[in-house]
Amino acid sequence: MRVTKLQVFKVLVVLAVVATMSACSMFRSKKETIDTMPVEKLYSTAHDSLVHSDYAAATKAYQRLIARFPSGDFNEQAQLDLAYSQYKDNQPDDAYSTVNRFIKTYPTHKHVDYAYYLRGLINFDRTGGFIERVFQRTETQARRDQGYNLQAFDDFSELTRRFPDSAYSSDARQRMIYLRNVLAQFEINVAEFYLRRKAFIASADRAQYVIEHYQQAPQTGDALAILTRSYIGLERPQLADQTRKVLALNYPDHPYLTDEKWPRPPSTLRKIVPFSGHH
Repeated sequence: MRVTKLQVFKVLVVLAVVATMSACSMFRSKKETIDTMPVEKLYSTAHDSLVHSDYAAATKAYQRLIARFPSGDFNEQAQLDLAYSQYKDNQPDDAYSTVNRFIKTYPTHKHVDYAYYLRGLINFDRTGGFIERVFQRTETQARRDQGYNLQAFDDFSELTRRFPDSAYSSDARQRMIYLRNVLAQFEINVAEFYLRRKAFIASADRAQYVIEHYQQAPQTGDALAILTRSYIGLERPQLADQTRKVLALNYPDHPYLTDEKWPRPPSTLRKIVPFSGHH
């Protein structure tokens, strides 16, 4: 079968067109960035970076998605993911601002319970430093400023109140117990400080605060003991005796009942030991 010159020419033209289209496609693929990707691909790119712990890249991609596509499901989910990415990238202020904005903008969103939980986590991790996380030194954390711990407690409390059946509520309640104990220990530390300096009104006030606000905390026994000693120092023997009886009834093994000078100050050696919690 003979092939004419015209047929050869047609084949060459078709091949040239195919090659040109392929080259253009490859060129566009190479040049595609977060500024040109469609929303689905941009979200997938950001999510992949998040999964692989490249939080800086994830944050950048989520921010670009939110800017380029200011509405829709991808935008809403990107805001939540952005807050988490910023949180993991140790940007708590940015993360807190992002998640707060989400809660205010989408108060009825199907994942708003997670937003409340994440807000609590952001504050929960702000107080503890590297040493506390590695060695789990809760007593050291109880000697730091408690502003973020108080806020975290309120955040988790709001989650459990608004969404008692949320998948995150159980963990939030456990963290609230931990925070309650840290906050109670902080008050006990301050009460002991005042007690050793014979500022008995101040130590009594701090102890009474623990008794009233952290009734289920294990530090309640310490608060009763400090309150007893404070009343003795204030020359209020009747109140001291009543408080001691309450202590004996509820905490029969408390060391104050056998050592009336409890709490004794930490030894000089313990004070100079790094990370002992007495600095």
